[in-house]
Amino acid sequence: MAKGGKGPKGKKITLKVAKNCIKITFDGRKRLDLSKMGITNFPKCILRLNDVDELDLSRNMIRKIPESISKFQNLRWLDLHSNYIDKLPESLGQMTTLLYLNVSNNRLITNGLPAELNQLKNIRTLNLGLNHLDSVPTTLGALKELHEVGLYDNLLTSIPNSISKLPKLKKLNIKRNPFPKSEESDTFIDTIKRLDNLYLVEDKDLCSNCLRKCQQARDKLNKIKNIATGAPKKAIFSNLVSPNSMAKDSQEDWRIRSTSP
Repeated sequence: MAKGGKGPKGKKITLKVAKNCIKITFDGRKRLDLSKMGITNFPKCILRLNDVDELDLSRNMIRKIPESISKFQNLRWLDLHSNYIDKLPESLGQMTTLLYLNVSNNRLITNGLPAELNQLKNIRTLNLGLNHLDSVPTTLGALKELHEVGLYDNLLTSIPNSISKLPKLKKLNIKRNPFPKSEESDTFIDTIKRLDNLYLVEDKDLCSNCLRKCQQARDKLNKIKNIATGAPKKAIFSNLVSPNSMAKDSQEDWRIRSTSP
């Protein structure tokens, strides 16, 4: 922390600098790539470049996204992962051309997700992993085009049926959340059986050999949980000087799949 209690002074992004960061993707789209540049405040000058198709502000130190971001009316791809964002702007719902939105590894809480997100009718990939969400708005069930949803590493104890029953959902990543014991969540388990990638199954669906292995793995996890009983449940990343780079390996995988029509 700098003198006077102020946060770190980030790099100033000018219009000239931003223009030089525009790249053409392999499929001919314009991407404004301002990732990993030490930015602390959303650079308002980039609003003059609102004809870009993709905007990458990931791996910076941005705390707030302004309502004016909705000026990017042609945006298909928005990556804000690994910043310090605790709230998304309501105007995000006006960006109806979005196909991909990644806000993982931030400081989002449930109240920081605006109801207007349910207006993103064309979105296919939504990554909310590595945040502080203790519930998921049921209104996200209105996003009928969703193929992939990331809710891993949050504080969730349940997933709304409206999410798990999305008609085109192929991948629902809910790993590392404090869900209740399997016998208390049979209904939830049933709702995601049809997905291509399963992270929860019922005992009766496994052969005896697989069931035995799963039970051994579960017993091992229970021992670890018992050891860590006194640890705080809420994930807090207050000691991070810069955004967590652990998300780096999985981001490219999300990015590649999201832009295909």
